Amino acid sequence: MNRLRLFLLAVGGAGLAALLVAACLDLPDFGGRWHPYGERAVHASLARHTANTIASVNFDQRAYDTLGEMSILFAAVLGCVVLLRQARDEHRAQPEPAEVARPVRRYALLVLPVTLVTGLYVIAHGQLSPGGGFQGGVVAATALHLLYLGADYRALERVRPLGLYETTDSLAVCAYLVLGIAGVLAGTAFLANTLLPYGTFDTLSSGGTVPLLNAAVGMEVASAAVVLLAHFLDQAVEIEERTEEAHGS
Repeated sequence: MNRLRLFLLAVGGAGLAALLVAACLDLPDFGGRWHPYGERAVHASLARHTANTIASVNFDQRAYDTLGEMSILFAAVLGCVVLLRQARDEHRAQPEPAEVARPVRRYALLVLPVTLVTGLYVIAHGQLSPGGGFQGGVVAATALHLLYLGADYRALERVRPLGLYETTDSLAVCAYLVLGIAGVLAGTAFLANTLLPYGTFDTLSSGGTVPLLNAAVGMEVASAAVVLLAHFLDQAVEIEERTEEAHGS
């Protein structure tokens, strides 16, 4: 049986290696100015008035793939929520505030609004400049947790109602799906960029549905990061295993 497994592994590995070598031999010349995929991607991006070609690829030319990536993140967060939920043999203990050095407190509270605005800016301008929903969502979620570093865990909990962020996470995924289904109902393909006018090039309203899909991803990523970190922080700060004395009392 072991020999058979090794034989199948060797055959599969050899076939994969042959395909990789064949693909590498057919690649465009290194350092060349022309690339078949790049030429098509840039042409499609400009045709749909999307200044950021990467955003055009993510939310227009292969928006279906981005839906898969978004679903993977959603499923990963959902799995962590289920695994890290409070068990029967655990209880919540009120976290005690820790001393925070004044320079750390001042810097965190000063940078928090700047970080939040930066995250929202990156999301809003995803179709125009480098960045987008994935990057901006992480930056926006990080901004909230500067409150934990600069103040204490209770302060973070007051601005982080988990139920709201869990709902927002689900609504963002649904919004992405609804935009895709709207294209089908309009008589085109799923997630086809044909619902809205492409607008004026290099403006916030350009790109058709790209800004909307980008915003949905940004909202989903930010909410997912907040929910994920919340459950890990709960395990580290609040949730404790019950002791025998606690059971006896």
